[in-house]
Amino acid sequence: MSVDGFLVVDKAPGMTSHDVVAIARRALGTKKVGHAGTLDPMATGVLVLGFGIGTRLLQYITDGDKSYTATVVLGQSTVTDDAEGEVVTTASPEQIGAITDEMIRAELSKMHGLISQRPSSVSAVKVDGQRAHARVRAGEDVVLPSREVTISQLDVHAIRRTSTTIEVDIEVTCSAGTFIRAIARDCGEALGVGGHLSALRRTRVASFTLTPSVSIDQLKSGEFESLSIGEVAALTFPIRNISEEEVHELSFGRTLALSESTEITAAMAHGQLIALLSNVEKFAKPIAVFAAAS
Repeated sequence: MSVDGFLVVDKAPGMTSHDVVAIARRALGTKKVGHAGTLDPMATGVLVLGFGIGTRLLQYITDGDKSYTATVVLGQSTVTDDAEGEVVTTASPEQIGAITDEMIRAELSKMHGLISQRPSSVSAVKVDGQRAHARVRAGEDVVLPSREVTISQLDVHAIRRTSTTIEVDIEVTCSAGTFIRAIARDCGEALGVGGHLSALRRTRVASFTLTPSVSIDQLKSGEFESLSIGEVAALTFPIRNISEEEVHELSFGRTLALSESTEITAAMAHGQLIALLSNVEKFAKPIAVFAAAS
């Protein structure tokens, strides 16, 4: 097995993203493993792992948009904005009965596009160098500032009513940094009944989906195949095929002629990632070189 590459893991519920990284470190025999975007313990689905030199590309994958399926519960708010937290408010049957399907769809539709969203207080966002969730668990009252995120898709697939709550199945595609828990919280607050998330499954991160993916059991047993850095580069960036002479130039950190694409470009030779290039003034400048380390 290669010492550098990627895995797309289908994370199981009840474990942290760091738990998955720890399992991968044992399976791969290296400590150099990272992931592209944290999933809450309750959540399942796509967790992209990079190992070896692959960790240098994770930041670009993390910045990509993401897709989820989720279930919003209206009628209860929790301290964590999901089903794992203590219930802090419960709506009356009369309040729940007054909420129509049209009202739910209307509130969720307001979150489509560029919006200002306040992250969940129990999150991995850092406040003065410490994770917000750690501050909350230490007894602090943490209210994080809102920030702009983009929700390009927010579809309602089903609305179910129980004796005490309303369950809403949604599908979301959004920019990095969007909190699906906050969608549930804000919808519940807008309707005056409170809301939280009871289920969350990430189906895509940038170009990576659940097909194919590696289960936790497969990861533990070592029964999996990894993606090469070249394969991942081709999925993530525009490709620029370069000559052997250009490979030599890049190995010394020298610039090349401008790339056709204005985006960060993967310089490739014989399917191997040589460098990442960014157009700066009149040249394509290497912002990360892999040839010397390959």
